Amino acid sequence: MKIGILQTGHAPDELRPTIGDINNLFERLLNGQGFTFETFAVVDGDFPEGPDVCDGWLITGSKHGAYEDLPWIAPLETLIRDIYSTARPLVGICFGHQIIAQALGGKVEKYDGGWAVGRQTYDWQGDQVYLNAWHQDQVVQRPADSTPIASNAFCENAALVYGDRIFTVQAHPEFDATFIDGLISARAGTVPPALIETAKNNLTKDVDNAQLATKIGAFFKGAKP
Repeated sequence: MKIGILQTGHAPDELRPTIGDINNLFERLLNGQGFTFETFAVVDGDFPEGPDVCDGWLITGSKHGAYEDLPWIAPLETLIRDIYSTARPLVGICFGHQIIAQALGGKVEKYDGGWAVGRQTYDWQGDQVYLNAWHQDQVVQRPADSTPIASNAFCENAALVYGDRIFTVQAHPEFDATFIDGLISARAGTVPPALIETAKNNLTKDVDNAQLATKIGAFFKGAKP
C-alpha cells in the first residue's frame, strides 16, 4: 500500500542532519507495517497530480497556521476535499489535523489558553494515552461530520474521525524525546519558560507513539480508529 506524505513543514535545520526531515519521522513511525511512501513537499509547492496517485494520504505538522495566507494552503484544502470524495484514507497530524478540519468546514485559531508542549495526557475513549505535543493553534469548531475520540482539559478536539475516511490527531506520535529536546533548543523562543521546563522534565517518561502507529496503520488498512 502506497502512502502519500503531504509535507507541510520542515524539521529545524539543526536537526535534519541527524534526525532527518518531517517525512522521515513518519516513515520510521510506520515502518514494518507493509507501506511504501512518496513525499510531496506541498509547503514548497510540490503537489501530486490528484488523489488517485496514492492509496492513502498523510498530512504532516508544520510551523505555519492553517489560517495563514500562504499560496499552498488553498490548493491543499482542495486536495483534501478531493481525497475525501474518493474515500481514500486520510490521516492528519497537528497542522494536518487542523487543515483537514478547516477544509471541511471547521474553524482553527490561535488558542487563547496558550501552548501545549511536550508530553501530554489524553482521554482516548476512556483510556489514558500519552503523546508529545507542540502547538498553540487548535480546532476550536469541528466539522459537522467529524466525531471527537480524544480530548483533555486543554484541547477539546484532540483527535477526530470522519466516518471511516479520515483520522486526525492534534499531538505528534512521530515526535520522540530526542526530537522534542531538539525543538526546545531550536524553537522554544515564544513558549513560556515554565512549559519548557516541564517539557524537559518529562523527556524521560514513556509516550504511546507505538500505540498510535498501530492505530494509524490499521486505519490505512481499513479499520476504524
